[in-house]
Formats: sequence, C-alpha cells, structure tokens
Amino acid sequence: MTTTEKKEFQLIESTFTPDDANNLLSTMITNKVNYHKIDDFSNHIRYDRDSGHSRKRINELLQTKEELTEFIRTAKLKGVNLIVQSRVYLEYANDVSE
Repeated sequence: MTTTEKKEFQLIESTFTPDDANNLLSTMITNKVNYHKIDDFSNHIRYDRDSGHSRKRINELLQTKEELTEFIRTAKLKGVNLIVQSRVYLEYANDVSE
C-alpha cells in the first residue's frame, strides 16, 4: 500500500446566513479553545509544567473570534450571506513530541 505524506481535506464549502456562519465558526473556535484549556491543565497536573503554547493559542483564537464576530455582524447589517470555506492540510511530521 502506498501512502502520501501530505493530504488535503475539504471540511466546509457552502454559503451560510450570518447567524449560521456565526454559530458554525464560534463552535469551532470554542472547541479549539477548550482543547487548549484541557491540554494546559493536563500538562500542569501530569508534568507540573505550564503550557505557554496553549495559553498563547487561546489568546490568538479569542482574538480571531472577535474579528470573525465583527465581520459577520457587518454582513448581517448589509443583509448578505457568507461563503465559508475550510480546508485542513495534513502532513507527516518527523517529531511527534508536540
């Protein structure tokens, strides 16, 4: 069996109302924030170390959520729908420590 080292997946490709786009994207960001909160807590409990990376990503994600909310609010005021596309790129990594 032959496997490639890179793969792309199309997760979202559709037009949404501002409310539906907000719900979808807010849920995705909230889930990522929760992942990093759990990861940070787990590292603290198991290894007695703090994960600066997780805290940094949480802040970045919350900033992104604010920007998305503003963009979506503007779309709603204009009475337009939003085209949402999301792709995930996966690639094998040599270092599995992260």
